[in-house]
Amino acid sequence: MTADQVKGKGFRGALRYNLQKVDQGVAKILDSSFTSGNELTVMREVALVRMRRPNLQKYFYHTSLNFPPNENLADEQMNMIANEYLNNMGFDQHQYMIIRHFDADHPHLHILVNRIGYDGTVVSDSKDYQRSEQVLRKLEKQYGLTEVISSREAQERAMTKNELEMMKRTDEPSVKMKLQVIIKNVLNQKPTAEQFIDQLEAQGINILFNQASTGFVSGISYGYEGMQLKGAHLGNAYKWQAIKNTISYEQERDCTTIYQANVRTRANQSAGTGQSATRGTAAGTDADTKVTAGNRKDVQQGAGKLQDQIGKANRKYKQAAGTDGQHRNQPRLSDTKDSRQRGTNLQGQQSGREQVGHRALSGSDLVRHLLGPDNDAGYMDQTALNEFKKKRKKRKGLRM
Repeated sequence: MTADQVKGKGFRGALRYNLQKVDQGVAKILDSSFTSGNELTVMREVALVRMRRPNLQKYFYHTSLNFPPNENLADEQMNMIANEYLNNMGFDQHQYMIIRHFDADHPHLHILVNRIGYDGTVVSDSKDYQRSEQVLRKLEKQYGLTEVISSREAQERAMTKNELEMMKRTDEPSVKMKLQVIIKNVLNQKPTAEQFIDQLEAQGINILFNQASTGFVSGISYGYEGMQLKGAHLGNAYKWQAIKNTISYEQERDCTTIYQANVRTRANQSAGTGQSATRGTAAGTDADTKVTAGNRKDVQQGAGKLQDQIGKANRKYKQAAGTDGQHRNQPRLSDTKDSRQRGTNLQGQQSGREQVGHRALSGSDLVRHLLGPDNDAGYMDQTALNEFKKKRKKRKGLRM
């Protein structure tokens, strides 16, 4: 027996769907806490209980209990199982409706429940999937039903709903399913540890072992088509504990082989990371001028690099000016006695520093900003130094 659970904000949609099945003659109500099977009456009674917890969003709980085709039980027995399920899940003082369906190739029933109890308490949905599975295993033994292997004991992880939808959309199995098939085929050959690694790598699977310095291996993961999945994500049969018992493995003999496999896998991962970094640089990211916000040390280091870049740019600027002759004879502003002009340039320089501090201009943009048509690199450097000294003296005076 299996159960599919859904929690939602609305009772009406699932109720209407099930009542329509009843009207069509392919379903019947086995049990209900409501005074009537009428949709309007049910919703009014639900609304009265909801008033106790008006802020609870997902108050609706819907589950379907599915039986194997050979277990076509009587209505009374299915109703008893459904009520036992509700009580064991904590819904013993709650509104509910149990509907049996006949529109599938296997017997199943739907249970609609209000998570808000008559006293205003709410059944927690924490770990409800695990609790549901435990209740199902208990009921199977209690009523002598076909026992289903729990997810913990399952050797393979089943296909999820998202994987099924992706498979329908792309007409291609998921990476998890591909890995399960490939690894299972290799394991069926009862290989040695070295053969196991070689055959998987030949099919594009990179293996990463959790290997201690002593050579002891405690886990395994598989990299395929850009994804890295742990053995537990594929199923118990793909964990290292099961793998080492299937293949021919000896820790002392195979520790070097496993270590080398790890080296190859990490090298492949690094190569993929390097390609991503190269693409980022090509897109225009300059690692030398990028400053991480909030890290003062990084900012200071970035400022030092930026200053070096400015110095280089200044030298190139002077060389270019000397070559083309446009600025060869231009007088230095530090030698000009026009105080008004000098004050204007100082004000412009201070504004430039504020813009740099707030906008984090790149090295080239900063040079263009400071070295306008009327500004000289040497003068600007000297002015910045003077300003720095003034601020430092002022801070010392405040501390004293």
